[in-house]
Parts: sequence; structure tokens; C-alpha cells
Amino acid sequence: MGLGMQIVYLGFPGSSALEAEAGVQLLRLERFSGVLAGCHLAIERMHPLQPGSRQPAYDVRLDLVSTSRELAPLGHCEDDDPVAAMRAAFDAAERQLGSAVPAGAFSRSGAARRDH
Repeated sequence: MGLGMQIVYLGFPGSSALEAEAGVQLLRLERFSGVLAGCHLAIERMHPLQPGSRQPAYDVRLDLVSTSRELAPLGHCEDDDPVAAMRAAFDAAERQLGSAVPAGAFSRSGAARRDH
């Protein structure tokens, strides 16, 4: 059984291309299926992209759900391109899980749990 993912689009209808890219990105986390049950992905359009704007148009949030059902929210990733923001979120998830897996699991705070 593979990892599960819930996707929510806020402020815009989303697209099949974004959903397909999210599926590709989820495959990157498959190697962590021993500690990861799935994730929640939120892609929010903050405002319309305007020339000269200094604020990113999209905010992506990724929450990891452990096999013990603990939730580990990751930091926000922002970009004018929702795909770039999504890739940054999954990059952060890989880093998080890479540091947590040798320790055995991750905590609610999103930090690796280390038993000394």
C-alpha cells in the first residue's frame, strides 16, 4: 500500500497538471513509508500575479502524517509558480524525513526525535 495524500486548493480551482506534479513529488517520499503514512498538501493562491509585485503569488504547506498518526507540519514555501513552491515543500520534507528516519520517527513539532 502506497502513501496517501490529500490535496486542497485555496483561492483557485487547481488543475490536473498540479495534481499530477503532486503525485510525482509524493513518489520522492515513498522510501520513507516505514515512518510516513501520508501527507496533506495545501496550495493557496495569495493574490493575482502582478508585474513588479514583491509578494509571492502562491503559498504551499505540507503536513506529514506518521505511521503512528502524528502530524508534523513543515514550513510554508512561497513562489510565483505553484509547482516551484510545491517542489520546495517536498524538498523540505525529504530533508526532514532524512534526518528523522535514522532516529526512528519524527515528533509533533516536526523535528527529528532522538533517543539518547
